[in-house]
This record gives sequence, structure tokens and C-alpha cells, in this order.
Amino acid sequence: MRVPLSWLREYVDLPATQTGRDVQAKLISAGLEVETVEQLGDGLKGPLVVGKVLTIEELTEFKKPIRFCTVDVGQANGTGEPQEIVCGARNFAVGDKVVVVLPGAVLPGGFEISARKTYGRTSHGMICSSDELGMGDDGSKGIIVLPPQHEVGADAIELLELVDEVLDIAVTPDRGYCLSLRGVAREAAIAYGVPLRDPALLDVPAPNEFGYPVEVSDPLGCDRFTARTVTGLDPEARSPIWLRRRLQKAGMRPVSLAVDITNYVMLELGQPLHAYDRTRVQGPIGVRRAEPGEKLTTLDGVVRTLDAEDLLITDDRGPIGLAGVMGGANTEIADHDDEAGVTTEVVIEAAHFDPVSIARTARRHKLASEASKRFERGIDPLAASAAAQRTVDLLMLLAGGTAEAGVTEVIAPSAPRTITIPADHPDKVAGVAYGRETVVRRLQQVGCDVVGDSAAWNASLGGGGRATGGKDRLTVTVPSWRPDLTDPNDLAEEVIRLEGYENLPSTLPKPPAGLGLTDRQRLHRRVGRALAGAGYVEALNYPFIGTEVLDQLGLEADDPRRTLVTLVNPLSDEEPAMRTTLLPGLLGALRRNDGRGSHDLALFETGLVFRPTGQEHTAGRLPVERRPTDEEIAGIDSALPRQPRRVAVVLAGAREQAGWWGKGRPADWADAVEAARTVAREAGVELTVRGDQHAPWHPGRCAALYVTVNGEETLVGHAGELHPRVIKALHLPERSCAMEVELDLLEQAGTGVLQAPRISAFPVATQDVALVVSRDVPTADVEAALREGAGELLESIRLFDVYESEQLGEERKSLAYALRFRADDRTLTVEEASAARDAAISLAGERTGAVLRGA
Repeated sequence: MRVPLSWLREYVDLPATQTGRDVQAKLISAGLEVETVEQLGDGLKGPLVVGKVLTIEELTEFKKPIRFCTVDVGQANGTGEPQEIVCGARNFAVGDKVVVVLPGAVLPGGFEISARKTYGRTSHGMICSSDELGMGDDGSKGIIVLPPQHEVGADAIELLELVDEVLDIAVTPDRGYCLSLRGVAREAAIAYGVPLRDPALLDVPAPNEFGYPVEVSDPLGCDRFTARTVTGLDPEARSPIWLRRRLQKAGMRPVSLAVDITNYVMLELGQPLHAYDRTRVQGPIGVRRAEPGEKLTTLDGVVRTLDAEDLLITDDRGPIGLAGVMGGANTEIADHDDEAGVTTEVVIEAAHFDPVSIARTARRHKLASEASKRFERGIDPLAASAAAQRTVDLLMLLAGGTAEAGVTEVIAPSAPRTITIPADHPDKVAGVAYGRETVVRRLQQVGCDVVGDSAAWNASLGGGGRATGGKDRLTVTVPSWRPDLTDPNDLAEEVIRLEGYENLPSTLPKPPAGLGLTDRQRLHRRVGRALAGAGYVEALNYPFIGTEVLDQLGLEADDPRRTLVTLVNPLSDEEPAMRTTLLPGLLGALRRNDGRGSHDLALFETGLVFRPTGQEHTAGRLPVERRPTDEEIAGIDSALPRQPRRVAVVLAGAREQAGWWGKGRPADWADAVEAARTVAREAGVELTVRGDQHAPWHPGRCAALYVTVNGEETLVGHAGELHPRVIKALHLPERSCAMEVELDLLEQAGTGVLQAPRISAFPVATQDVALVVSRDVPTADVEAALREGAGELLESIRLFDVYESEQLGEERKSLAYALRFRADDRTLTVEEASAARDAAISLAGERTGAVLRGA
């Protein structure tokens, strides 16, 4: 909401010395988010005056139309002689009043004006457009043409109100009343402790039976509808400069007099209005829900197919507007350029619509408007009649119209909202003793009617104390413009913010000793540090996916990762579900970075995935007045899907850079497996790696990763190179690799606190062994047998060569291992090391059929 300071001062007597920055500080202290203060006309320097075009000479020898004009600027140029000016605009004629900037002036942005030769003539100044003066769009797309009554030579800076300060306020959803000058003025009046001149306090005629007929068939969607009729509008009437300038400063474009007035009143009072061309409305105005398949062409020229939940404004022909969002083109106010003629009779609509209905309609049709923004946040229903009257008054004043005697008001019965709170409730919420008088005063300042328990109050005062609690309760009637005040905590917030958040004491909580990070949190952090140390960069992604990416990953129809938790209100219709794997987000980040020139990539992410079990149920609402019981918390937990924590990496490009030190090498499936081993080491477990076929990995370059949990071998994830079809579908770099494992299972497989390795002072004994096995025997099985057979003396085992040849035979391969033996208490003899090696070979032969190569 843009609030011109000059406009705000009409309703609040701000001190003359207060600048926009001072008002900003006051409003921020009251809880409003004033983001910036725009200095309009900053650096502007005259002379900038009103001129009258005397002559126009068309210069036709140039590629574009150029005019050489003489303009009467009175005595502003010091001579009284006509000013010669070269201009390229064509929307003015001889006799028009224009805005002229003379040599020596400075326009916004530091643009200095001087006499200069151009197009073969000397131009002594410039005829100005609204953009050149920093006024914003006025719809003219050319030179400013002023009404003829303005005097030649008059100061245009004052006339056009070019110097001002504008507060730009980010209005939060609970403060919809501040989407108006009236609401902001109320906050400013409270902040400065001065009276408010409420622009809604108008004499409004009582409703009668002579008004324009209105039929509301959905009182829940529209609980108030006011209609007024004005006839005899002057077809030549234009919006005056002050009206146009206020709209421009507030960020709106002037359109036509009738439309400008409705926009002006909306900005002033916060009540959206709509003006219908009376001659284009057929029969009574109605309010109803749409019928399936109905269509409406809105003012933006779009034909919209309506939903059964859309609230409509209708006449005898059908829909003429989306209620609270946008009017229809068939009853649009006609301006001077309309072939059908200028509107001279209007019906003014001022209504109150259901906020939820308007919000859903605006989102359904992707049609956010100034009206819908206000309706969905909640407006003052009692302001409708005043807004309609204010519109009628301005149409009579500026367009010479005549208000018909008929006044239509359709009102659904309702009662004001009342809230009962203990007088000391704000004290308890804030931890500050405000006292009863302060609480009552602050609530009255925001517009509440407050009635207290006088007996309790008098008894407290009679005892020499202050009424703070006990049986002293306040009955608060909420003002009509504050639909956000619904419970005692809302009222407490009003007291606290007006007393100043900065005055609340700052008290640090005292956590109990001995608590820190959980084992799960420590593992999470260790894994992140380890992967970062290995050259990976963390990428945080949104936890939302769509079904399309699951198709691109090549998942089978019965894959558990296709069972999704779908959101009721997703941020994007393309990603309406919670992720079941981390890979879509990471691969998207890989694609974006590769497309922006970063080709050597290694990314990782840790986070939750969401795997529904089918046992979930609808969760109940937890109480807010007390701590939930353990059973209630357990009920909430049972309604949630399983949410295991996982870690994933993706790689592409070079894993080792080339340089003077060597050729470098590209990332491959082995790097993805090694990333999994890095993660497993942080959990204190050893991975068992086996070949597998699992989407989205390449069937010949996919590794299944296992750990032992409670004595059973458990699958924890996969690693390898992505399938070429996946790479093509997702537009990824060739030979991209990925890994994903479940951290929670690794934590369960771990032994708890990691033990530091024991370093022996005795030398190591190394024995190499080459075993020949069948090609289909997993390397992991051979390694497991060697490790178990070697016993406690084995310090480490490493596969350093895989060899296949015709000499070994078909379907045979040779695996060469380096075995390191060491004892903690002695130097091993050759016999001890050899015996351990032989035992390892023997067990490997029994389990896998391995034979010693060359034996």
C-alpha cells in the first residue's frame, strides 16, 4: 500500500516538522511494515511552468515526425517572449496548455535542461510528459495536456504536486484495514496521540424501496450489498489533476472520471466499488453462485469458464462480473474513445463478500486485483454505505451528476463480535504489568468498545491495589473493520504492539544442563562435514515433486516411490506432492548449474522424504490452552507418513581436474559408491556392495548398498551411473552419477559412539593374494569371506586388480587383494601372517569356489 504523506495529513494532524522517515519510524513501532519512503521530486528544480502552445511547424525532412513549437510561458522566461521548443510528441495541438521546463531547470534523475541545437533548430527547453517528471503512467502515452483553465506561467511543480513523500507499506494478511488511507491514518493517529478525522463519517440516507433492484440469493457469500444510481454525468468531464495525482502516487493509473472516483474511494476507505453503465445493465442486479460451464468475459478481455464455487454479479442476461474480483466487459464504463458513446448514468455497487470465496476465485482464475486483495483480507462491512455515498458526492461534484433518491441496501442479519478476557491477560502474555487502565485505553484506541466488571474493579481500588486478574474481566466488542480480532490473544497483541515491542524485556531462556545434540543430529552434521571435505557442495531444494519427474526417472508403476503424499494447497500445481526421494531436486540443481556454465559438479543434500504407509488417518486439532498430552501427540504422529532422513549425491563432469600434475579424470560410478562409503564411515559401519538393477540407475553400473541391522543384511540405498534414458529425459550431462542412502538405517546399524582407531607400534605384514572365481560371483562375497577367514590379525583388505583373459577360462575372473596384518602386542612372524592368509583363502574357497591363481 502506497500512502502519500500529503494525503495522510488530511486525516491526521501530524506535526509539521515530521518527515516521511519520522512517520515511518512511528508506524514501524506500531507494528506496520513500512518498507521504504519514496522521495517524489527529489532533485527537481524549476523553472517548470504552464505554457500555451501558440504555433506548431511540422519538420518533415527527418525520419520521424518532429515539431518546432512556440509556447507562451508568460514572464517565466524573464522576457515574456514565446519560447521556441523542438518536440517529437503529437498528442497536443495549438491552443493546448502544456507543462514546459525552461533552461536552468533540473528534472528528476539529475537531467539538466539547457538550450541546445537539435534537428536544425535551437530548442529552449522541453515540453514534458508524465514519465519525464517522474509522475508515473497517466495513460496519455505522450505530452501532459492540462485543462484550459490553468494560468500561463503558473508554477507546474505546485500544480502537479510533484514534490511529496510516499510510504510503501507491506500490509500483512491480518491487517487488511491498512490497505486504505483510513486504516493507516488510524494507526498514525494512535502513534502520535492525535485525533483521527474519519473520512467514513458521512451523512448517509436511509435505504428505501426506490433504489435499483438487487437480488442476493447467496447471503453467506454476500451479506451486504449497497446500490446507488447517479444520472446526468457530464460527458466532457475529466478527472481533476489532484485526483489523478493521488491515484498515481498510490500506484494506480488514471482511466476515466467514474473509474478514477471508485478507485479513489477504495484507496481512501478500503471499500472496493464497481460502477456499471446503467444503460448496459438489463434488469435487477443479482448475486449468486456460478453454474457449471458458464462463461464471462472480464474487463481484461479474457473469456473465463466459471466454477460452481465462483460468486457472480448478474443481470437478466447472465454474469456481468466476478464478485469482488473483476467486472465484466459487457457493462464496462465507456470513456471518450468508446464507439458506443460516453457513459452518463451509472449504478454504484458497494458490497461485502465472503473473504474465503473471493480468495479462492482469484486464485482459481489467476486473477489478482486491487479489489480481491482487500476482500480476501477482510474489509469493513459497515463502510459500504459510506463508500457509496462518498462516490455519489464526488460524481456530483466533479461530473455534474444527479443522485437519484433511491437507496438499495440488502443486509443479512449479523451481530458484532464480542470477546471476554481477563484484564491482566496482556500482562501474562507479555510478562509486563501494563495495568487495567492501559489495557482498556489501548483497546479503545483501536476502535473496541470495552465494558469491565465494575464490581471487581471498585473492590480492587478500595483495597488500595490495582485490578490485575482475579474476577476482573473485560467484555470487548470488536470494531467492524478488524475481522482479525477473534480471541483474547489477538487483543493482547494489540495492547503489546501499541505499547511497543521494543519495551518488552529481553530474557534469555535457561535450558537444562546436560542436553545437546541427539545422536541423529550429530550424525547428520558429521555426514555433511565429511561430504563437504570430499569436495561436494550442499544444495537445499524444495521438498515438492510432481508425477512427471517420476516418469522421467523411469520408475515402475508399482515402485513405492510413486506412492505420494499430495498437498491440498500446493505452491505449484506442477509439484503438488511431497518428495519420496531426494534425487529430483538434486538433479534439477545439477541441470540448472550445468546450463549456466558450471560443468564439473558434485552436489549433496540431506533431508526427509515422505513415504506413506497407508495407515495414516486424519489428525485431530491439538488444544492451545494447555500442553497436549502424550496420547494426543502420539495421535498426531500416527497421522503422519513415515519420514526417513536420507542423503544423496549427484556428480557430473571432471572429478579430478587436469593440469601440470596429470590428466585428471571424469566422475564415474565408483565415485558415487565411494561417497556412500564416506557416509557409512561417519556412522561407524561397513557397506556391502552388490550389483543390482534399480531405476533410475544404469542396469550394468548400479550398486545396491547393504549394512547389517540387528543381525540381518538390510538394503540402505543405491549408487552408480544414471540410465541414459533418464539423462536424456532430464537433460543432464552425459554419464551423470548419483547415490542415495537412508541415514536412519545407517544410524541403526552403527555401534553408537565412534571409537578412535587403535594405532599399533608394531610393523605391518603385507600379503597379496590373487583368487580366480566365476564371473558371476560378487566381489563383496569374496571380500567378506577373506575378512572373516583372516581373523583378528587382519587390519585391512583392499582390492587392487580385476583381471580377465582366455588363459583363465570363459566366465572366470581374477581378483587380486592386498591383505595387511598387524598385532597390537608383538611383531608378527612370516608364519603367522601366512597362516592367516591361508585361512582366508580356504574360507573363500569354501564359500565362493575361489582358487589361488597359479595353483
